[in-house]
Amino acid sequence: MNTYDKGLMWFRRDLRWEDNTALHHALKACRQVWCVFVFDTDILNALPRVDRRVAFLRESLVELDARLRQVGAEHGHADTGLIVLNGPAVASIGGLAERLGVQAVFANHDDEPAARQRDAQVLGLLAHHGTMLHTHKDHVIFERREVLTQTGQPFGVFTPYKNAWLKQLGAAQMVNHDPSPWGQHLAAVPPGLSAGVPSLADIGFEAGPDAALHLPTGASGAQRLLADFVQRIDRYDHARNFPAVKGPSYLGVHLRFGTLSVRQALRVAYPLHQTGNAGASTWLSELIWRDFYHQIMANHPHVVERAFKPAYDRINFEHGKNAQALFAAWCEGRTGYPLVDAAMAQINQSGYMHNRLRMVVASFLVKDLGLHWSWGERYFAEKLLDFDLAANNGGWQWASSSGCDAQPYFRIFNPTAQSEKFDPQGKFIRRYVPVLAGLSDKDIHAPWLTGPMALAEAGVRLGDNYPLPVVDHAAARATTLQRYAVVKAAAA
Repeated sequence: MNTYDKGLMWFRRDLRWEDNTALHHALKACRQVWCVFVFDTDILNALPRVDRRVAFLRESLVELDARLRQVGAEHGHADTGLIVLNGPAVASIGGLAERLGVQAVFANHDDEPAARQRDAQVLGLLAHHGTMLHTHKDHVIFERREVLTQTGQPFGVFTPYKNAWLKQLGAAQMVNHDPSPWGQHLAAVPPGLSAGVPSLADIGFEAGPDAALHLPTGASGAQRLLADFVQRIDRYDHARNFPAVKGPSYLGVHLRFGTLSVRQALRVAYPLHQTGNAGASTWLSELIWRDFYHQIMANHPHVVERAFKPAYDRINFEHGKNAQALFAAWCEGRTGYPLVDAAMAQINQSGYMHNRLRMVVASFLVKDLGLHWSWGERYFAEKLLDFDLAANNGGWQWASSSGCDAQPYFRIFNPTAQSEKFDPQGKFIRRYVPVLAGLSDKDIHAPWLTGPMALAEAGVRLGDNYPLPVVDHAAARATTLQRYAVVKAAAA
């Protein structure tokens, strides 16, 4: 027996039919279910008019709409596609629920502080009309306060969290929330709401040459990438560190938008981990780090604005015109450090940055240039196709040593040593900083130490077609240790 006659499934960070918790429960509980996505203008209005994420999102919605129509057709129902609205999410969901006369709205959790505030407003608005809001865990394996210390507190250190996470893991966390057995409950979209997925132009965005997507979109794209990754997962623990090698999974954006179920990722990684597959074990750790940062944000929402460790808010970072000039050089890949510049060219050109390089450029911004971590965090938030607030914030606070279980403040990446170790032949640098392509494998990591003859032969003119270093790493390191002394004093 169905609990409700009519229900509404609200898609957010879960743009797939397969293994979708809220969709599973909506179709199981309701005789008729409509599906909706809202292009939330409260979010979109702040974005640049050319944004790869909006393009990725739109393409993934087109595929989701087609999948819903396909399922409906299999059950003899027409027009069971996605209702797509453009406007403030709270008013849009409240208005649609009232228009359709639903008794319940279903959605999956979103623990970003702004999203929790939005959902609280939706809950109140729906309750005013006697409509229920049911939300479910779907974006992570364990959330909020599900994994706690023996004293009942959220973990602030990763390794004991990981151990507790693995100990608590069971079949319930790997279950496939398949909505297919109740696919016949998909309802036809009313004529006035059946316009389908709007174009980018319809919602005020432009495709633009800079919006080119270099990854396949939608749930089908996620499955292709996952299948490819499984073929090389056993090398992941080593290969993931080398930016010129096809080592990463490239699934970050699909986990972020939910075009891939994190439970499916776990069902791939965990059995291989149990066999001793080092690559799968490393990838499993990355999935656990993802959960870790999400539970940090859920339990310590102040990290969105301030340091996880309050003492680190006392550090005096650089400011003023010189700081702004250094930041611009970092953003535009004009630091004079080839690996840093290549990494920034990668993110600017593709919306993606290799994970090892995210750590290198973050360390460089904070500990070589002396700039506050939030500057880099905001830039990544603007540029990364796979931007996820919890992971981005956690990563930047890790690099700046201000976060939970962060690297020690005295650990400062040497960008030249990182380049020599992880791009030894300069392949990655040559791809993204082609002006340096003529330098030898030895010289390409530190052009300012290269002799004038070698520079001339390679066509490199320091200070002209490639910049001199904006800072001296050794001097910057010494300054950073002095800057962070306030933290050391606070801990004494």
